[in-house]
Amino acid sequence: MDELKLNQFMGKLVNDMGGAAMLANVIVGEELGLYRAMADSQLISPEALAAKTTCNPRLVREWLSAHAASGYMEHRDGQFRLPEEQALALAVEDSPVYVAGGLGVVASFFHDKDKLVKAMRGNGALPWGDHHPCMFSGTERFFRPGYKGHLIAEWLPALEGVVDKLGKGAKVADIGCGHGASTVIMAQAFPNSRFVGFDYHAPSITVATQRAEEGGVSSRAEFFQGTAKNYPGDDYDLICYFDCLHDMGDPIGAARHAFDSLKDDGTVLLVEPFANDKLDDNITPVGRLFYAASTFICTPNSLSQEVGLGLGAQAGEMRLRKVFNEAGFKTFRRAAQTPFNLILEARK
Repeated sequence: MDELKLNQFMGKLVNDMGGAAMLANVIVGEELGLYRAMADSQLISPEALAAKTTCNPRLVREWLSAHAASGYMEHRDGQFRLPEEQALALAVEDSPVYVAGGLGVVASFFHDKDKLVKAMRGNGALPWGDHHPCMFSGTERFFRPGYKGHLIAEWLPALEGVVDKLGKGAKVADIGCGHGASTVIMAQAFPNSRFVGFDYHAPSITVATQRAEEGGVSSRAEFFQGTAKNYPGDDYDLICYFDCLHDMGDPIGAARHAFDSLKDDGTVLLVEPFANDKLDDNITPVGRLFYAASTFICTPNSLSQEVGLGLGAQAGEMRLRKVFNEAGFKTFRRAAQTPFNLILEARK
């Protein structure tokens, strides 16, 4: 045994244990409004923060101390400060780097642990709809900041001729729309176009319809329950998949249905988690996050459906290209990317 390697690994493990404990504290702080109460980046005492948020002052002091020990906050003379940079991630929900609200996804891993154990010992299946409800709300809040920051400004302009069509008036399908964050953002930006979101999860369709009403776009953004292989229509100018194709049991069948549902000059926008094509090239902080999430969410959901291809969240461009080539698409290219996403374009 190499004692140095053992000590190094134990250090890493203790660091990860602390990180997991801190994420639970972040979830609590977000729900209680503690970060929002500190968003002005001013020093504040535990007692003052507790009074501001109607929380227990002794527990608030412990919570703040955990943040100071983790490097999430600054502290001086018994007072604590949430710097502007951390506030963008933890307190400012309109920020493109806001993540606190999306940590409900991580919470669901622990709620759903017994279900995953059963799947591991069985056929690998854990359907999306069987997760804890915080998975669904957390997923919406995890992805929405990135969509708001990049979809209109960068991703759609990277596609050939799509923005011009949307400006004039196009018909768009958002497949696997979830709570409709991406659909509503597009509908708000392009009032001459019509948007239809489809998802097989009925509770998500209910929430998406509510989001469209709240966003003032219910007259041009509608939502219906349906799968990626049976939604109606054959005259779409744009069909979108936002962080969902790799979750499907039969992504090739879904892509074939998109091929048949597009106009001849139509486009598929495929947004997928960033991944290289080989495991060795995905041994990064982002790859670590997405492989771990895929173990709980993406792969078992795929295995719960027909075909059960199990692409996983780190499918990579090469495997995704193969899916669309097999479905009949002749053009497939990387249009853009972020540290968290691949933005891919497919055309007939």
